[in-house]
Amino acid sequence: MIVTNDPASRARRAIALVDLTELGDQATDADVTALCARAVGAHGSVAAVCVWPRHVPIAAAALAGTGVRIATVVNFPGGDDSVDDVVELARTAQSQGADEIDLVLPYRAMLAGDHARATAMVAALRDTVEAGDGKRLKVILETGELIDLELIREAAELAIRNGADFIKTSTGKTPVSATLAATEVMLQAIHRLDPAVGLKPSGGIRTLADADAYLAQADRIMGPDWVSPATFRFGASGLLTALEAAAAGDTTVSSKSAY
Repeated sequence: MIVTNDPASRARRAIALVDLTELGDQATDADVTALCARAVGAHGSVAAVCVWPRHVPIAAAALAGTGVRIATVVNFPGGDDSVDDVVELARTAQSQGADEIDLVLPYRAMLAGDHARATAMVAALRDTVEAGDGKRLKVILETGELIDLELIREAAELAIRNGADFIKTSTGKTPVSATLAATEVMLQAIHRLDPAVGLKPSGGIRTLADADAYLAQADRIMGPDWVSPATFRFGASGLLTALEAAAAGDTTVSSKSAY
């Protein structure tokens, strides 16, 4: 996509990077159907929809043939499930149509200094997610709980070294979600270890200006040609509304969604 400095062009760039998300605790089949109906719009398609594992078959059927990928979450949101349970959930989700698995890193283990548990979880999911079939493993660090930038760096490097295709900031279920300070550290780790790994800021990104800030940061650290749906996503449920409005000429709209 050729991107100029006008808001409409910047909005269209960001739309193509959105993981349109429905992870509400009470999300229904109808909610997911409505979400999928928004995934392909007048200003372009989003990169993926992200839904609970129980909703993967609905999303996969609704979006068949559109090119929009299906993402789901495991070890979510607390990060405390057993490896065996997480692996089985990921296998089932893939068999039902999931293209991408968003795994919550055992971040409480990281906080306790137990890097071995976090390593074992990521490695097990890397063995489970079928990379040869175009599947992707996205590891959620829960940066708002890790807090310390050095610990965020350690978590990012652990995830990358154990096979993450993306590293993601947040579940959207904690008080602090994405921050530019956290993504700065994460991008530095990607740049240093493996520029093919992607970044997914998630939560609290509500306006075109918010999206612009994260994209400008990625362009600065990784270079202006790095960002694409294969390397960068926004995790959001409400951002699309603001981006579509900006693409149509109204930059005053802000998402009211917490995520």
